[in-house]
Amino acid sequence: GVLHDIMSVPKKVQAGLVSRFKIMSDINIAEHRIPQDGRFSVKVGSKQIDLRVAMLPTVYGENVTLRILDKSQALLNLEDLGFLPDTLEKFKKAYSQAYGALLVTGPTGSGKSTTLYATLNILNSPEKKIITVEDPVEYRLPGIIQTQVNPIAGLTFATGLRSIVRCDPDIIMVGEIRDLETAKIAVESALTGHLVLSTLHTNDAPSALTRLIEMGLEPFLVSSSIDCVLAQRLARRLCKHCKEEYQLSDKSLAELGFKDKKMTFYRAKGCKKCLNTGYKGRAGIYEVMPVTDTIAGLCVEKRSAEEVRKVAIEEGMQTLKDDGLEKVKKGITSLEEVMRVVV
Repeated sequence: GVLHDIMSVPKKVQAGLVSRFKIMSDINIAEHRIPQDGRFSVKVGSKQIDLRVAMLPTVYGENVTLRILDKSQALLNLEDLGFLPDTLEKFKKAYSQAYGALLVTGPTGSGKSTTLYATLNILNSPEKKIITVEDPVEYRLPGIIQTQVNPIAGLTFATGLRSIVRCDPDIIMVGEIRDLETAKIAVESALTGHLVLSTLHTNDAPSALTRLIEMGLEPFLVSSSIDCVLAQRLARRLCKHCKEEYQLSDKSLAELGFKDKKMTFYRAKGCKKCLNTGYKGRAGIYEVMPVTDTIAGLCVEKRSAEEVRKVAIEEGMQTLKDDGLEKVKKGITSLEEVMRVVV
């Protein structure tokens, strides 16, 4: 997202406000020298809101960052997140498999966890045993066994995943593949009858395969275990109350690949409903890459991400930019916003 000012708090209340957040988050109130993390929960109307708190000492005093987690967001449908029908169909085919690995990739704050939670909600049923290992558990899902990593106690993604495999799960969700050990256990689980969902930090879908190989995984393990990679970004939605129409020049349309010269575009304007930003809410921009036999072959040959990308596009993959421009055409977001988050 993009930062903007809502209100200013007088300097004299800083110490008291920070202390109050520490007490609510069960953070050491006397410690001001090191970063600290915590969480607390509040009820707003009928909604239960979780807040994750991060304290960072600075030259101006302690900086407080609050991450607001609305539990109802975990119950969103994939359609609500911004999936277009064709993209959703490819993704649905991947998570409907009985076994294999499905990776969601993108930078921090791109909505990967929300996508995984929405997917788990679809897969969740009394007949399936679903176990997760997360850092941290952002949303608590009924009917799903959730584990939070605790490195101090020796519970890492790798040790947690190794234990989960012995608990006879049908579906495993690993919050993030951070190291070779976790990657090995995840792909081995996918090859032994489990559906494994996890995340990586790469710029696009093809790069996820090369990243796993760079970590030290054997190419044949990557090619045979990964069924699909979903790359994503979050773009701000145009405020439906004030967005305004405009036309692009023929030259700009041609550069973007649009053939319809009478196409209408929308841009942000700003009103009271959107705090004069021109945007309200966010929508996902997605790139779904099924790992076909051809792509698996390139993986075994240790081809570059760019070569994999070229073949994936030839096989029909819609890139992040393509998906973003499709949402521009539908008036969901602006051209400037897509260029900001994708290009």
